[in-house]
Amino acid sequence: MKTAQQNNGTPTPKEDSGVDVSYLDMDMLRFTTAGSVDDGKSTLIGRLLYDSKSIFEDQWDALESTTKNRGEEKVNLALLTDGLRAEREQGITIDVAYRYFATPKRKFIIADTPGHEQYTRNMVTGASTADLAIILIDARKGVLTQSRRHAFLSSLLQIPHLVVAVNKMDLVDYSEDRFSEIINDFKEFSENLDVDDITFIPISALKGDNIVNSSNNMSWYKGATLLHHLENVKVGSRKNPHDFRFPVQYVIRPDQDYRGFAGRVVSGNIRVGEKVSVLPSGEQSRIRSIETVDGSAEIARTGESVVLEVENEIDISRGDMIVRENNVPNCKSTFEATVSWMNKEPLQAGRPYVVMHTSRTTQALVKEVRYRINVDSLHREETAELQLNEIGRVVVETAHPLFFDAYKLNNDTGSFILVDPDTHVTVGAGMIRSTSTSALKDDPSSRNIVWEPWNIDREVREQRNGHEARIIWFTGVSGAGKTTIARALERELWERGLRTMLLDGDQVRHGLNSDLGFEPSDRKENIRRVGEVARLFYEHGNIVLCSFVSPYREDRRVVREMFPSDRYLEVCVLCDPEILQERDPKGLYLKAKQGTLKSLTGFDAGHEAPTENDAIFIDTGNTEVEQAVVTILDKLNLK
Repeated sequence: MKTAQQNNGTPTPKEDSGVDVSYLDMDMLRFTTAGSVDDGKSTLIGRLLYDSKSIFEDQWDALESTTKNRGEEKVNLALLTDGLRAEREQGITIDVAYRYFATPKRKFIIADTPGHEQYTRNMVTGASTADLAIILIDARKGVLTQSRRHAFLSSLLQIPHLVVAVNKMDLVDYSEDRFSEIINDFKEFSENLDVDDITFIPISALKGDNIVNSSNNMSWYKGATLLHHLENVKVGSRKNPHDFRFPVQYVIRPDQDYRGFAGRVVSGNIRVGEKVSVLPSGEQSRIRSIETVDGSAEIARTGESVVLEVENEIDISRGDMIVRENNVPNCKSTFEATVSWMNKEPLQAGRPYVVMHTSRTTQALVKEVRYRINVDSLHREETAELQLNEIGRVVVETAHPLFFDAYKLNNDTGSFILVDPDTHVTVGAGMIRSTSTSALKDDPSSRNIVWEPWNIDREVREQRNGHEARIIWFTGVSGAGKTTIARALERELWERGLRTMLLDGDQVRHGLNSDLGFEPSDRKENIRRVGEVARLFYEHGNIVLCSFVSPYREDRRVVREMFPSDRYLEVCVLCDPEILQERDPKGLYLKAKQGTLKSLTGFDAGHEAPTENDAIFIDTGNTEVEQAVVTILDKLNLK
């Protein structure tokens, strides 16, 4: 159990400890433990560390000594995480204690968070970056208010995986009936939680049942042990890999020839040469260089701290945000948010606070407290204020606009904290409510329409589908072969087991857009409607193939900006005019020659080809359909 030390005194895993010393290249799971007081959270973590052979010799010696001083016969594993003197005296967890360990499969960071209601705010701190939450429930007590509170907070914080660990099964004679009863109670409560993955495991942290090794006392349980589940659960789903967001933290000016912008890529990635916009000014430029701690790089990825240099001389300061040109967040000074209140002084409408959001700090006012949430029933209750540890929906107005996404889409840009301007104490943690990235415009026809969030998020659907949602937009003149290639591509994707939707110009104009003609204004409206329909299918996790003449760049640009740039692919299908008129599959060119059809794109009306660097051009005069499909699939690089 104990491990050796090097001569310099630095603890290192023993060769036979079961810890792979090459773990630095493995992925990492951040998880938090929570539950009611005395449910056994600290004991559980101590047991995980002990049974996975992750306790070092000096730690074990200190543990034995402390246990002996307390007059206890058996080593108390909970003392590994109850590090504060006040915690050891009371036998409870007050602060958030972090522990690190690794197995041959994965690295782990554990946040042991408080169970007492008084310290719920610390649970929010510990869970804010977690990929998984373990909710401990005492098998004797069942599902308590604090259990519900912590599960609800985990849901609000968009932690993708929950493990309900029913602890102290040894004190209920390892009863399967009691375990089933607790499962049913929790499932009834969790039906209204926004959590898609909940796993139930019966354990005894004190005895070690189903922690690392399967329990002989619960042969009726056929599921995985806790450690096995932690080693194999999918990680990284909290990060947004698509929407590039770079809050500027510092401007670096070592000399008059260099001006760089330092910060951390909170989501997405960016390459040298890509177009970017700077908020709030809206100025546009390109990335000239990317500097990392290891030198120059061609790409900056999520989580990396880098220095970006842009080509133009633009006024950029701390608190500004660099984003992709066609993929920008909301830029607003008024928004709705769910707030977990952390201060003894209640949150009251009209009182000024300071908002800290990414690298931006500004004064703010809570304009309205709309309701609080009853954590037992999850019902809304009318109130004019939020008391300590209460959770509610509020409307916040800031002195300067914030650049944010909905918390569901981006944890980093969708979260903020409220600070008391007089005491400088953090008083609340906020999560900006779900909003559409193509929000309703502020016009008279939409002011009384409230955006309804998606029932099941696209990211969840993508996980189930096993692939990302995409938009593939085919443009080109009539007869070039857009629909032929799109149909062949859809068939190939379908054969691979992917979820698809094909939208074709002729089909749409026979139904949804049958009221539109072919004047420029009608063509514009045709593409606008198609873009909105495509977005609906995209948000449901599909690969959407759109085949439309769509001759105008501006109309296609409007559609392109509805989606993340790395999820949208434009395919321009070309062909020699003589071949087009020879093919003439619908007889349109013949009608145009006879003068019975006016403004036919490709004959007497022009088509504006894409100018974007990432567009694909396919000439069907010398490219077979099969080769076109292969070219598009290579470009898609579906994940």
